[in-house]
Amino acid sequence: MSTSRHIVALLQSHIAGDEDRFLSVATQLAAHEARQGHGKLAQELRELIDSAKGKRATVARRGAGPVPIAQPKGEIAGFLAARYSDVRLSSMVLTPDLEARLTRVLREQRQQERLRAHGLAPRRKLLLVGPPGSGKTMTAAALAGELKLPLFTVLYDGLIGKMMGETAARLRLIFDAIAVQRGVYLFDEFDALGAQRAGPNDVGEIRRVLNSFLQFLEDDDGPSLIVAATNHPELLDKALFRRFDDVIPYALPGPEVARGILDAHLAAFEPVNIDWPSVLEAAAGLSQAELARAADEAAKAAVLGEHDGVTTTALLSALAERKAAAL
Repeated sequence: MSTSRHIVALLQSHIAGDEDRFLSVATQLAAHEARQGHGKLAQELRELIDSAKGKRATVARRGAGPVPIAQPKGEIAGFLAARYSDVRLSSMVLTPDLEARLTRVLREQRQQERLRAHGLAPRRKLLLVGPPGSGKTMTAAALAGELKLPLFTVLYDGLIGKMMGETAARLRLIFDAIAVQRGVYLFDEFDALGAQRAGPNDVGEIRRVLNSFLQFLEDDDGPSLIVAATNHPELLDKALFRRFDDVIPYALPGPEVARGILDAHLAAFEPVNIDWPSVLEAAAGLSQAELARAADEAAKAAVLGEHDGVTTTALLSALAERKAAAL
């Protein structure tokens, strides 16, 4: 974003009374001036921003509400959906390593001013890779919920246009929004945009879109989190991986995580003498989403069959049904 665009955005946010957006754009402007070699001006801007944020710190410590959500309007509303999320990390069953990595992202986000004061930047561009149903999309919702930020999901059916240059122009609108409205921006099924430029189906327009995305991602230094998720990392252009602050792998649940997912979904339905070794053997190879559905199916069978609780037989049957459906 150029200095003139920053000034326009500052005036718009001031007129709208949107202080969060105003400070966000001011931070972008300070970073832009630093890149232009105007170090003294950039430092002066940062000091003013820090002073303004300091005045709000007392309110924040008392539990300020979520960042105000600006619903996309006009053309951008066709390819960007916005909502608040009530998902938290505690809603998910995670391996210790994955929980530690996501907790680190949250800690850096919550203390980003402390990091920036020492010339460091928080992690804010994440690439999540792993099989379908392993929790990638839920992670984006959990990050938004934990940070009390709106969750913006990119809608590819509206983003990808038929005319040359149309998709790249719409991508620019999204990154303009990322710069001025703090939130978690989710590019799900990211391989739709990030496919290799030298792939067998490569065409000029695909190269242009990917090159545009790479440039926008490289230039962005705003306050938002950008989360890209893919089931097919092998399809992504290699240049993408080094543009992200963290590449976080997801996997199908092992026995411990599978047990945690089933326990969490069945806690209110009084499981009856469950044969866990048999159940966990049957659960092997199923995703988090499929395990959750199987648990819900077993619970419904218990409720509608007026049983005393969920049985091993009902759970094994539900797991077998999910495996058959996954084939």
